[in-house]
Parts: sequence; C-alpha cells; structure tokens
Amino acid sequence: MKKLLLIAATVFALCCAGNQSYAQYYFYNDSYYDNPVLFELGASAGMMNSLTDLGGRKGLGKKFIKDLNMGNTQFSGGVYLSAMFKNAVALRLEGSFGQVKAYDSVLKKVKASTFGRYERNLSFRSNITEFMALAEIHPLHIFIKYDENREPPRVSPYIVGGIGFFSFNPQAKLLNNWVDLQPLRTEGQGFMEYPNRKPYSLRQVNIPLGVGAKYELSPMVNLRAEFVYRILNTDYLDDVSTTYIDPTLYTSYFTGAKLTNALLLNDRQYELDPTHITTTGDQRGNSSRNDAYFTFNIKAGIVLGRQKIR
Repeated sequence: MKKLLLIAATVFALCCAGNQSYAQYYFYNDSYYDNPVLFELGASAGMMNSLTDLGGRKGLGKKFIKDLNMGNTQFSGGVYLSAMFKNAVALRLEGSFGQVKAYDSVLKKVKASTFGRYERNLSFRSNITEFMALAEIHPLHIFIKYDENREPPRVSPYIVGGIGFFSFNPQAKLLNNWVDLQPLRTEGQGFMEYPNRKPYSLRQVNIPLGVGAKYELSPMVNLRAEFVYRILNTDYLDDVSTTYIDPTLYTSYFTGAKLTNALLLNDRQYELDPTHITTTGDQRGNSSRNDAYFTFNIKAGIVLGRQKIR
C-alpha cells in the first residue's frame, strides 16, 4: 500500500510539473482556458450498506440486491483529490468512512421462510475507515472528439476502479455494551483444534469498482453521483462465516470477562429459545461467498487548474 501511495504521489507531482508545458490546449468557454491536466479537491456524503451472512431478506440468502436490507443503510462520507487528463482519464486518492450493520432479528416477520437464519439471532456493527487509489475512465471524452464546433457535454458518465485499504471491527451488543468480536474467536480462529481457521486481520485490502456521472455545475465546481462496490477478501466483516464450535474449548484459551463474552456471543440462539441445544458443526454462516460493502455518494468538488482569460 505504501508503494502504491508513493507511485500515486509521483504521478501527481509529474502532472503538476507538466501542467504549464501543456497549458491552454483549448478554450473551456469565453472566460477560461482549459488546461490538459486539471485537479479536483472535494468531499462526499451519502450512504453505506453491506452484504454479509447476517440479516437480509426471506429465504436462505441470495446474492447482492436479492438479499439486501435497505433498513441497515448508514451514513458515509469522505474527501478526495484527483488529477484528470483532458477530461478523459483521472487518478484519484480518496479517504472515506462509514458504518455497516446487520441483524438476524430483522427477519422476524418472515422467519418461517428463513430456514433458521432468524433463530440464529446474531448481529453486528462495524465502523469502516478506508483509503483508495482509483482510476476514472470517461468514455465520452475518449471516443468522441470535441472542439470549437462540438462542445463537450456537461454530464460525463464514467467507470471507476482501483485498490483500497480498509479497517473494520465487528462488534455485538451485550447487556447494553458493545463488545469486540474478533478477539473472542467466535468460530475457533487460531485454536489448535481448528487448524484451518486462521484469525482474520482487521486491516485488509479491497477492490473498489463502480460507476458514476460527473456534472459540471460551473467552470470551477463539479457535482458527482457515484456508486462503488467493494470486493473483499474476507467473509468475516460480520464475524460470521462457517460452523459452530465446541464451546467447552473456550475454557482452555480464555478466562474472566473474555471467557464469559465468548460463551454468550458465539451462539445466541438461547436468547430466543432457552431449550435450544446447538450441536458442534451446525451451520453458523456461509463461507461460499465473501462479504462485501458498497456506497452511494454525492460528491462536490472544486476544480483547480483552469485559467481565467484576462
């Protein structure tokens, strides 16, 4: 990640150094020259949601919007800096934040169709902090030639993709307190009895992919609407992935409050049915698909680099 940021910073520096040598390749309008390299500094606000093993909609749980629960949508925001070459290709550095959450209890009204997902009774929340290096591709400015006889449109759809680095920390609420789940090894991660279950890191790389549209409100201000989906390399965004373990193992690894929390939070079916007995190996999550999260944001940016005609 450090190497990636160094490369990005070098590109920005080269763009800055070369800005004047390529200056004024055409008139933006009667008042501004449009330099080939323009910078944009801005901020975003919108929504964040996730697709994990928990919550969702009726049935066994399906892919993407078929299992999306919009009631779990949370606020997200961020700041960004981009360098764009001839309105066609841009490199963007962006920092963003938000929160994701999910609850099996949301399935109460359709519990007869959820095949035990409601009765599982698990839940989580996690704050997300993210840094991304992204490339924007604007097809209208790549495949169509604009000049004084054909002005470019004020709206430019684009695709965006790159690499990100994010941190998360799944928590569950117990007796009005939020408890970190990763240290509790709720599925035996790191236990010698489960050698194939490794502890997951709370800082990981993701692959952001998305689409957007840029609208030039004025020569100095851009507005954007953008959807970005994050492909993750973990199924533990919600701390749920595979099967229940033998709870008696916790006494070999934990003591005190940590032991109590692990016993109470790895299996919460007892809260709905005190007579329920969970068998070691019963399904807790679905490891066939990794978790994901996404954002839909409105962005506002100030354009730097256009020169006013004197």
